[in-house]
Amino acid sequence: MSSLILHEYAASANCYKIRLTAAHLGIALERREYDIMKGETRTEAFLSGVNANGRIPVLQVGDDYLPESGAACLYLADGSPLIPHDRYDRADMFRWMFWEQYNHEPNVATLRFWRFFIGEAGLNDLQRAQLPIKQAAGDAALTLMDEHLAQTPFFIGDRLTLADIVLYAYTHVAEDGGFDLGRYPAVTAWLGRVAALPGHIAMA
Repeated sequence: MSSLILHEYAASANCYKIRLTAAHLGIALERREYDIMKGETRTEAFLSGVNANGRIPVLQVGDDYLPESGAACLYLADGSPLIPHDRYDRADMFRWMFWEQYNHEPNVATLRFWRFFIGEAGLNDLQRAQLPIKQAAGDAALTLMDEHLAQTPFFIGDRLTLADIVLYAYTHVAEDGGFDLGRYPAVTAWLGRVAALPGHIAMA
């Protein structure tokens, strides 16, 4: 495998997804930090050299740059047990990964950023108006997860896949965004199972 460099902001759970995937696979990553609160991903050097979209994470593979956390996780995990061999299970894993980006991350992660990093006093009027909408949508996502995890130890059967990794990242810090994880016992139990697995690393 080519040399791997993770361009990241360590406090971002999207970046953590990639580090956690690599940790479970025993893959070493060089880490390069950018402070998004200071606009370091909006500089000309970053936009022209790392990601024209001005966002992290970006996984650098040799001379190539791969943005989007899910794509980077898939690159690292290709051919590993983190991606099911069974055709249906593999598609179901993708289903949860797509769902995370469409239903979970835009609500759970956004409220974490707004409340934990910016603070409600620093939000604009539009953002403040969206708070109850995103809170309700995030709770709906956590409820769906809880119902699913009440029936299975991991998202795809009885073992860890990328679906668990990408959903763990923002779920385990959801309380930073104002969500009460105590309302979701199956989710809480699953968080404990994931954290207890060999190879697990904390977000740092």
